[in-house]
Amino acid sequence: MSIFIAGLVIFFATHLFSAFARGTRTSIISKIGEGPYKGLYSLMALIGFGLIIWGWRSADKTVLYVSNFNFIYATYALMLIAMIFLAAAYMPRGRLAHALKHPMLAGVKLWAFAHLLVNGDVRSLILFGSFLAFGVLDRIAVKRRGAPVPERGPAINDLWVVLAGTALWALILVFLHRYIAGVELYLPSGH
Repeated sequence: MSIFIAGLVIFFATHLFSAFARGTRTSIISKIGEGPYKGLYSLMALIGFGLIIWGWRSADKTVLYVSNFNFIYATYALMLIAMIFLAAAYMPRGRLAHALKHPMLAGVKLWAFAHLLVNGDVRSLILFGSFLAFGVLDRIAVKRRGAPVPERGPAINDLWVVLAGTALWALILVFLHRYIAGVELYLPSGH
């Protein structure tokens, strides 16, 4: 459990430092340069992420609550939307990215919430609760610093975003989830 928690602390401390300590961040960049700063930032985030993955399987699996079975379907639907939001963060901007303002954060928060609906074990509550809390805190930081909102692009870009997000969702649902999280997803009979 300690490796898992250490990973979360390192991962989120790195991200929250960047979000809330903008003056210190700027000072460090002026001393060492933007490239080295981004390299150190990425290295720390990767170390944290690696420790989260490494510690996940041995983290506390004690079940604190069992959700209604039908929440699985709500989770699948919310995950489809979350994957579309994530696609909107990285693809040519359309109206969706503009409306969401910060589609990556919206996707992360929705991803975390969806997983909390169906995972009542300690390690899941810590992991997904941390990501949800981080998403809320980072959104506050982004709003405070007045980060730019994506320009409103053509509606056709939203079609590509929806297609890409849906494809990613289907790939994770049918194939990748067992490798990403070590958990087979429930698929209704006939699949």
